Amino acid sequence: MLLAEICANVKVKSINQTYTYIVPEKFNFITAGWRVKISFGNQNIDGFVIKIFEGNINDYEFKLKEISDIIDDEAWFTDEMMSSAKWLAEFYLCPLTFTMSLFMPGDKSRKIEAIYERTISLKSEFNLNDVLKVIPSKNIAQLRFMKLFESKAEINSNDLKINNISSEIVKYFKNIGLIEVSKKRILRDSYSGIKPEKKVIDLTDEQKVSIETVCKSIESKRRDKFLLYGVTGSGKTQVYIEIAKYVRKFGRRAVILVPEIGLTGQIVYEFKRHFKDIIVLHSNLSVNERGDAFHKIRSGEVGVIIGARSALFTPIDNVGLFVLDEEQDYSYKQNEAPYYHSRVVAEKFAEFHNAAIILGSATPSLETYYRAKSGEIQLLKLYHRVKELEMPKVECVDMRLELKFGNKHVLSRALQALLRTTLENNQQAIILLNRRGYSTFVMCRECGEVIKCKDCGLPMVYHRDGKLRCHHCDLEDTPPDICPKCGSRYIKYFGSGTQRLEQELKILYPEAKILRMDKDTTNKKMSHHAILTKFKNHEFDILFGTQMVAKGHDIENVTAVGILSADSTLNIPDFRSSEQCFMLITQAAGRAGRADLKGKVIVQAYNPHHEAVINGCNQDYDGFCKYELPLRKSLFYPPYSRLIKIIVSGKNESKTKDEAKKIADEFHLSFSDKNKSEIVGPIPAIIAKYKDTYRFILLIKTIELENIIQFLKFNKLHTKNEIIIDIDPTSMF
Repeated sequence: MLLAEICANVKVKSINQTYTYIVPEKFNFITAGWRVKISFGNQNIDGFVIKIFEGNINDYEFKLKEISDIIDDEAWFTDEMMSSAKWLAEFYLCPLTFTMSLFMPGDKSRKIEAIYERTISLKSEFNLNDVLKVIPSKNIAQLRFMKLFESKAEINSNDLKINNISSEIVKYFKNIGLIEVSKKRILRDSYSGIKPEKKVIDLTDEQKVSIETVCKSIESKRRDKFLLYGVTGSGKTQVYIEIAKYVRKFGRRAVILVPEIGLTGQIVYEFKRHFKDIIVLHSNLSVNERGDAFHKIRSGEVGVIIGARSALFTPIDNVGLFVLDEEQDYSYKQNEAPYYHSRVVAEKFAEFHNAAIILGSATPSLETYYRAKSGEIQLLKLYHRVKELEMPKVECVDMRLELKFGNKHVLSRALQALLRTTLENNQQAIILLNRRGYSTFVMCRECGEVIKCKDCGLPMVYHRDGKLRCHHCDLEDTPPDICPKCGSRYIKYFGSGTQRLEQELKILYPEAKILRMDKDTTNKKMSHHAILTKFKNHEFDILFGTQMVAKGHDIENVTAVGILSADSTLNIPDFRSSEQCFMLITQAAGRAGRADLKGKVIVQAYNPHHEAVINGCNQDYDGFCKYELPLRKSLFYPPYSRLIKIIVSGKNESKTKDEAKKIADEFHLSFSDKNKSEIVGPIPAIIAKYKDTYRFILLIKTIELENIIQFLKFNKLHTKNEIIIDIDPTSMF
């Protein structure tokens, strides 16, 4: 009898196995990769067919159930998708159903609702001119219908409506056997309206060298990895385009990833200058739109896929190139199970496809840069902007002095003046409000002092219960009323300040058209693209918002950039806080002066003498690395180790902490060499209690990742619902 091994689509960690079902005779055509309906317990749920095999039902202890129904018209998962899902489950220590769900166009495994339209064509054995000759000249309606085929091989319902052709006319010609009426699937594409003008591109010598190097690798299918390190405005996107062109010459395909939905419009615009066979994928598209995209990919109509991290999980085959633009961005990390990092996954998928992979950035993550400097990845450099354009001039303003001189505004006097000049010159400005790290630390506005742990010196975190806690050594303290350093009462619990900024801009510049771009204004489909298009068309003068305004945008008339609270990131109790600060300043500053007009940037900070701020203002990546890497090495943090974060949760605080401590104790017994593996904790999570559940963190640093993974498996930590395992976390706490 034909049996199926099926993975039940139930997202419960403890259900980490497959189940056997009978394949009814009416479904004996299904193979591995089909989606089916099954009875599971007392529910009717979806399942993924892992294997089809001949078996005897009498060999099973329990009575086997039959597959209830099939979902699609063909197998959903290709062999490559199945292999990829299995690797993901194995590496990220989660059930297979979690990783197979990544390859679905929506949260639920459901049949995609396709849309079809009626199409009409003249049968191939008939000549149009001959047909027109035999139609009586008095029958104008019939002549008008047939003349439609002079300009189109196929006509649809809309053509009939525009030309006022009745269904009776169509029925007549169908009955006499002259035409064929069929249905054609309509494939929705929210980006079909983007139609850029073609332009001549003069490549720089640096771009040519990078393109030639990668193309040689692609030609020989060497599976090489590249870091394309290029300053802002150096033309990294054009490098991707030229290499993708080369890949398409061989009939292979390209996957281009961007970290955020807001960046897809810009890169799609540039790629559409050169390619017609593009599809765009991200989470803001409807499930059916993503289903249409999958259909296009399967049918071979697509040569280039562009999108956010979900674009990795499509039925694409024969890939010759993977690109991660802005590879350093934290948005490439999935913050729910499975906790994958797109960079790690893309590198593995590139190996599966014998493809090249390019990690591109003006501010590469220190992990990637270190791998490049050590020879693991090939380093390609673009040190100059295209057309030899100058980098913007950057000025750092000490906000402590602003307060001393009586300026209590969000905007410094220098930034106010810059915005005034920009508006007078009919130019545009971008203002970034750095919200990352806000509402977690306490700082004195008078002297810039941040309340830090007395034991380890890391910034203390303000909790909802009114306490300050150190997330490194678990010290607890009471927030001060006055600054312990200067005695000032200007102690501030930092909040986002978005509304205050908008209000201040409107008061200071009533004549300016101001546009906001943040989570609240971009929650609808294509809203990112709509906002940026309006701004690019100079319908607005000032664009302000959160970090999504800081990266990737290339708007020629932007000459001024303001970065507010640029150094607030330094106050996050995380080893990457300096790197985040440096990257934010460098990326945001790069939005200015990207055409013939010179750019100027004002960076507002309370700690302007910090190395991350200084190097960011100087656009000095090498200088920042020389400062930061020795610190990382001394603390055994990446790039000198890999991290695994374990979150233990429970209803009882002491029992939960004890459970976490048992894991740490077992770890110490198994790994005694601290030069290879080390564990920190347990310590409370930043939000230590959430929905009546206590949470404690363990952080493992290691250079023997495979051994650690085996340790976690051996102790079955990945099967427990109260434990989360996060490999390569982007946040420690």
